[in-house]
Amino acid sequence: MAPNETDDTTTAGEVEEPRAGRRKAARYVVPVTVMGVAAATIGLVPALADSGDPDLPDITAAQLIEKIAQSDVERLSGTVKITTDLGLPDLGGLESGLLSGAAGGEDGEGGSSADPSGRLTELASGTHTLRVAVDGPDRQKLSLLENAAEYSLIHNGKDVWGYDSASNEVYHATVDEADAEERSAQQPPATPKDFAEEALKAVDDTTSVKVDGTAQVAGRDAYRLVVEPKQSGSTVGAVSIAVDSETGMPLKFTLTPSSGGSAVVDVGFTKVSFDRPDASTFAFTPPKGAKVTEDTEQDRGHGDFGGKPERGPKSEEDLAKGFDGLRMLGEGWNSIATFDTGAGAGLPTEEEAGDLGGFLGSLGDQVKGDFGKGTVFSTRLVNALFTEDGKVYVGTVTKDALVKAAEAGK
Repeated sequence: MAPNETDDTTTAGEVEEPRAGRRKAARYVVPVTVMGVAAATIGLVPALADSGDPDLPDITAAQLIEKIAQSDVERLSGTVKITTDLGLPDLGGLESGLLSGAAGGEDGEGGSSADPSGRLTELASGTHTLRVAVDGPDRQKLSLLENAAEYSLIHNGKDVWGYDSASNEVYHATVDEADAEERSAQQPPATPKDFAEEALKAVDDTTSVKVDGTAQVAGRDAYRLVVEPKQSGSTVGAVSIAVDSETGMPLKFTLTPSSGGSAVVDVGFTKVSFDRPDASTFAFTPPKGAKVTEDTEQDRGHGDFGGKPERGPKSEEDLAKGFDGLRMLGEGWNSIATFDTGAGAGLPTEEEAGDLGGFLGSLGDQVKGDFGKGTVFSTRLVNALFTEDGKVYVGTVTKDALVKAAEAGK
């Protein structure tokens, strides 16, 4: 067997036991929320270099997973890219506008163009270049580079600043120690390392994990770890993680769909340094003449860099609290969440909603089965079936899998 090309497969028994208690929730949370992660978190992304693959010592999948778990990198800076291609319909900007408006972004009433809850939704689609700097849990900076403008989000101790150079608007919030600790425990994935750890929570008997050679990412030697569903019917093809051979920190995360084509999510460094960033990197003073918006709401979530985090579901039981009668069907990567919105509360028919009903119907596929009629709304990763009697089935599974689940539920 060639060096660095191991074909060992790691299953649940080979991964350290502390993860066991999280697997049940992770089977739903990890695959199904990847799309949400792409929309609501800060991501980092580079392409693999074209230079030859480095010659590194052999390592097993279990050893590489352990290396990731033991990685303790807390200081870094670099240039990154994030590419997200969910395959959503082109609605002429309606998609981004809805996301921004829902998050209270620049177009929302009383909102600020510097509010991160609106600006970070831009990462939900397309390719973006960012600069990042991290110095422990209390100092982070992310800058989204745009045409002739820049948006920066800075967390420095108790202060969280957002600055939009295009509009010269500033957002400011403060967090106390309790907020920071809770945010650290509940924040969604923010770096390739975070994405990788979330994906590895899904490792169980339905998952294959193997080391597939080596690569160079941002000038760093790395191992390739590949995570694949063993089951058919999932929209997830594979997750590839480039792991720094020295520090164990994931440098690149790529999720490809089972349907083929480009990656759905591609996150990683193009340039990286593990030296401590200069303290001045995190200093910020509102520019002269800038409009400053103070956020005094203590229950508002602003992701990794600020504010008190939204208390998102952490388990199947917690999820059930947010939806009436939430149930999980299937296992592993083929898990499907289903809940009832109320009899007759499904999508409006064209007759009931006029043009709106026809518009919604045009975005989905009409399906029939023993359950009756329904509409499937699809992306390249997450699919959702809304039945005419108000039931919803959603998961990283194919349309046929959703229809079968709905039929079995009758």
